[in-house]
Order: sequence, then C-alpha cells, then structure tokens
Amino acid sequence: MGQDSRSGRIENERPTLYNGGLILLSKLLRIRLMARINDNYLKLKAGYLFPEISRRIKAFVAENPDASIIRLGIGDVTEPLPAACVEAMTKAVAEMGRRETFRGYMDDSQGYDWLREKIAAQDFRARDCDISADEVFVSEGSKSDTANVLDILAKGENRIAVCDPVYPVYVDTNVMAGNTGDPADGGKYAGVTYLPVTAENGFIPALPTEPVDVIYLCYPNNPTGTVLSKDELTKWVAYAKEHGSLLLFDAAYEAYITDESIPHSIYEIEGARDVAIEFRSFSKNAGFTGTRCAYTVIPRTLTGKTADGKDQLLHPLWARRHNTKFNGVSYIIQRGAEAVYTPDGQEQVRALIGFYLENARLLREGLQQIGIDVYGGVNAPYIWLKTPQGLSSWDFFDRLLKDGHLVGTPGSGFGAAGEGYFRLSAFNSREKVEQAVERFQRVAG
Repeated sequence: MGQDSRSGRIENERPTLYNGGLILLSKLLRIRLMARINDNYLKLKAGYLFPEISRRIKAFVAENPDASIIRLGIGDVTEPLPAACVEAMTKAVAEMGRRETFRGYMDDSQGYDWLREKIAAQDFRARDCDISADEVFVSEGSKSDTANVLDILAKGENRIAVCDPVYPVYVDTNVMAGNTGDPADGGKYAGVTYLPVTAENGFIPALPTEPVDVIYLCYPNNPTGTVLSKDELTKWVAYAKEHGSLLLFDAAYEAYITDESIPHSIYEIEGARDVAIEFRSFSKNAGFTGTRCAYTVIPRTLTGKTADGKDQLLHPLWARRHNTKFNGVSYIIQRGAEAVYTPDGQEQVRALIGFYLENARLLREGLQQIGIDVYGGVNAPYIWLKTPQGLSSWDFFDRLLKDGHLVGTPGSGFGAAGEGYFRLSAFNSREKVEQAVERFQRVAG
C-alpha cells in the first residue's frame, strides 16, 4: 500500500481493517481526506442579528455619507468607567511595571480571592443568599459563559427551553452544539421548546407543558426590559425541582432593578441552589463592555445526571473546564472590578445606572406621547415597543433608518414572538437620547 504525495490519496484499493471495522479507502470513494467541520453551524441563520444590523447601516451610510445616525441598537454603554475603577486599574498597571509586584499567570483561573470574596459578600450574602466565594468563577463575559456552560452538559440529549423573544446567543450556541434540529417555520428550531412572552400574557412565560431539561431565564429581561416577581420565580424553581431541570439564570441587568420587591438573584428563592446557575456581568453596571469582566455562580450542591443516571456535582466539572480552557481575567481588570465594591465605586455605579435609567424614561415617555405601546424601561435599560401601523420589525427598522437616521433592534431578530416589536437601548448620551425622541416623534407619530 502506497501514497501519492502529490494528491494525498492512498494507492491501494483493497479495503483495510481498522479498529475492528471495514474502511473503504479514499481512492475507492474518490474523496480526498480532509478535516470534518461541525455541520451544526450550517443550520444557523444567514447572519447573527447584530452583524446584519451593521450591514444595513453600512449600506445606508455609503449612500448617505452626511447622515447623522443615532444608534440605540446594541446594548453597549457610552459613559466613562467609574473613577474608582480607573484609579484602581491605573494603580494595578503601575504594579505590573515593577518586578516586586508584577503578576503573571494566576494560581487559579477562577479569579483572585479578594474579588470573589467581595462578590459573594456584597452581591449575594447581603441579600441573604447562601453563596460563598469558592462558588464564584470570574470570567471575561456572561455572554461567553452562557455559551460555554454547554461544555459540561451532554450534547443532543437535553431538551432546551427558551423564552421567545430571547437573547439570540442562547439559541445559536445550542444550534452550534448540536442540541437542536433543523430550522423550522417562523425562525424557530426543531427540538427547542419556545415559551412566548408577549403583551398578551403580560410578558410572563408559562411553565412548559412538556418535560424540559435546561431552561434559560433572563431577568431583567433582554430584550423586553420586563421583570418577574418573586412569586413567579418561585414557580420556576419549584418546576425545576419537580422535573429535575437546570435553570440558567442570566442576571446581567440586575443592577437596574428599581422595584424593591423584585429579586436581584435567583438565589433569593428558597431551593434555587439545587437547580440554578447564575450569570452576572460588570459590563452594564460599571461599563466594562470594553474591558471585559463578569462572573458565574455554580453552587457546590448543584448536580446533574451522568449517562448511567447517577448524580454528578456540576461545580468540579465547570472548574475543570474553566481551568483547562481559560487563563483568567487579567489582574488589572480584576482590580478595577474590585473597586466597584468600594463606597466610592458603589456611589459612582449608582450614578451610572441612574443616568441610563433616566435615558430610558425619556424614551419611554416620548414614545407614549405619540401613542406607541411601550414596555420595559423601568427596571431595565431596554424599551420594548409595538411597531406602529402594523409594520413588520425589519420594515420599521428600515423606516427609522431612512427617515429618522435612527437605529434600533428588530424584535423578530430575537425570535418569532418578537415579530411586530422593536427594542431600543438607553445606552447613549443624554443629548443623543433627547434628539432621538424628537426624531421618533416626527417619524413614527
């Protein structure tokens, strides 16, 4: 048996036994040996939502180079980092410039103890949540973690449930992992349980009527800007305990909750330690979208099932995944995140949150003045509106861009139940938001 070095093809046509099986050689099949791709990526829609928005904006700007566009689409913050964080990071940079205080790899990529201790104490135990520092994993983003958590869950064996509309990353990463079927009508995927959240049901998802294994909940909600009461979250924890389901609770916007009766953490619900993983971020409270720092909480008592039905703790699995694939958030950035928990940092973060919530109020009330149905924007930095005059989500996007030089996010990009809705972000300067309100009232009134 020989090989043609020019083509990479085996020259012997005889079948060969390998690993106990009969393999037909490549020359017989006339197929060149090549690396196999993950075919699940081919199931994905043509483009991720936000790149498609960028494509349309670029095309419009190319034809209208003088247009002054106001962007209220993606949830990217605009205001500077809190001064306490800047000061802490500046000091940390200086430390990295001296041999005696320089730091390289961390001993444990889970995060520095001094940051995780403050997270556990101030974000959880201060709210009577039984969370310890060793259950906190510092990372570079909750978006990444909500995707990466699939690494420790079985591929193609868990029934996934998501709200509809939903943050696209939840669905797309399950498609990539092979946890769904093919695309179906209305932009959905076979094998996924969709839980509609619309004005008709008060944006409260109904409990699944069929068994599901993994449930994504995001509250305050992206994209609708709505929240769930303690009673509603209690129902989800009870459902998960009864059916052996895992709740993936994305609390990236918890700092925007103004209603004292609304839980900031799933762990405020009794029994949640046994059924839930929580994801948090410094991006939207302290403006770390460009510096990258977040964390995930996995209680030490939380379990899943092995293939033979035995209970398996998830904490050590995530710890192994974290330390194998990730070298940790930089010392400089973690020092900046630690400063969020100082008295000055807390005051400055509250001011940032207040600034964006005032933007949300201006948008919400400005749209209500012209008769548009508006939701959210009270406990979250997002406005969710019903498109006027029966326009589709993308038609309304194009109309705003063309006639008002305004950019938002089509609701249909978040799921089939988002059709006929539109999301606006409060992340912008006060001047731009005030201008946007005037343009909205002119174009959509």
